[in-house]
Amino acid sequence: MDDYATSMTDSKFYEAYLRALITGDRKAGRDAVADALDSGIDARTYLTEICYAAMEHVRSLYKDDKLTVVQMGLATRLNRSLVDRLAGELEHMPANGKKALIFCGNDEPEELGGQICAELFEADGWDVMFVGGDVPNDEILEMVGNHRPDLLIHFATLPQQLPNVRALIDYLRDVNSCPGMQVMCCGGVFKRAEGLAEEIGADLWADSAAAAVTVAEANPHRKASVEQQTVGKMRRVRKQAAKREKLAA
Repeated sequence: MDDYATSMTDSKFYEAYLRALITGDRKAGRDAVADALDSGIDARTYLTEICYAAMEHVRSLYKDDKLTVVQMGLATRLNRSLVDRLAGELEHMPANGKKALIFCGNDEPEELGGQICAELFEADGWDVMFVGGDVPNDEILEMVGNHRPDLLIHFATLPQQLPNVRALIDYLRDVNSCPGMQVMCCGGVFKRAEGLAEEIGADLWADSAAAAVTVAEANPHRKASVEQQTVGKMRRVRKQAAKREKLAA
């Protein structure tokens, strides 16, 4: 099986889907999805283990100059259309009264992963807003203030965007405008760098979109501590000490 696929899914379905993306064959893509669903693979598994993995592989081939711009464009748009179709196959739970606000890195696999993450949370009963990538922190803060989500998710942030994510988490902690909201980081760089999400102050972290829903449901009240935030830790410690002194005065 290709390194980008997981052992949970039969390799023939992954390979057929990947081949359809690379060639831009829309009919073959639809047939690959239909064959997998007919064989008993559920839509959730296909979304998380085939669609996302295949898009990461396509990007890798493109970066290695093994695919043209045209091939990359065909694969991206075909993949998105099939993800939309699979999302319609997900079984939806009753509304649970919780709200999630989802952002992601500004590249195709990250956008796709964020979309899949949004679909899975919505299927689990959450009220979801998926904004995408390249959103300024001030606009995120405005959305948090307006919509008061229970969970703010950063999916697969790109390495160069980490300072902005850290700054946003710091600011959310400082102003405490939505004290009940949890911040989750998952996928992408957070999967590759173990402990990174915890170090920058996230309340929750998960390896993938599939795991994110499970983690959120299992930890509805977990909040980060100052001690866990080793990135910029001394600055946080000083700020916490200053707040305590002000309250004691």
